[in-house]
Amino acid sequence: MTEIFFAALLLTLLGVVYVKGYDIVKRRSPEHLVHFYLMMATIRMLLIATVIALYVFLAPDREDAIRFAAIILIMYAIMMVVTLKLRH
Repeated sequence: MTEIFFAALLLTLLGVVYVKGYDIVKRRSPEHLVHFYLMMATIRMLLIATVIALYVFLAPDREDAIRFAAIILIMYAIMMVVTLKLRH
């Protein structure tokens, strides 16, 4: 259960960083919004993949690892949709 809490916290922080960063880039240099989006999408994807890989390698059993990966990927997809809806 604590894994899900920390994963939700990580995804929330990534979403907040994206939204705040988007506002800053839009205000200061709107022509770089595309670069900012691609950079943040890459960072978010790599961080989520790293968290899933670490959990898979450290999980006590296979079913927990599969459940955790599925939950994280669903939460990641929801975060992507919400942040896109908020800023586009």
